[in-house]
Amino acid sequence: MEKLRGFEIAKGFEDKQINLPERKTKYSAGYDIEAAEDIIIPSFKKGIAPTFVKTGIKAYMQDDEVLLLYNRSSNPKKKGLILANSVGVIDKDYYGNQDNDGHIMFAFYNIKDEDIEIKKGDCIGQGIFQKYLLADDDKSTGIRMGGFGSTSK
Repeated sequence: MEKLRGFEIAKGFEDKQINLPERKTKYSAGYDIEAAEDIIIPSFKKGIAPTFVKTGIKAYMQDDEVLLLYNRSSNPKKKGLILANSVGVIDKDYYGNQDNDGHIMFAFYNIKDEDIEIKKGDCIGQGIFQKYLLADDDKSTGIRMGGFGSTSK
């Protein structure tokens, strides 16, 4: 069977009992994604960096597709968690990159007054595969040379 799009365990997480994302209902757009380990997300203070929550997964897809990472709708109210980048963008060429094998992480800020604990296996967000379009004059030929934040380097 030809692989079109999906999820795999990222290198270094093979023995960590990671659950691959899945849709919970027939008409869900998003694949629920879980935390790969326990982590504390500190209460927000000015100048604090976002906390990266590991998932232990990577995603493969077609050339004209992207995986978009969204927050769970209940996270801001129940846990005070907001995504630092609003929407995460996982490009096709992030998969298997030399820096981190394409390991997907969620960058969170905690807007509550107290620290929040995320437990391994907690659903932290969702991923939605989408097609994208190119502009008429697109001439991109660059090649990804690393992992997180490496597209423009």
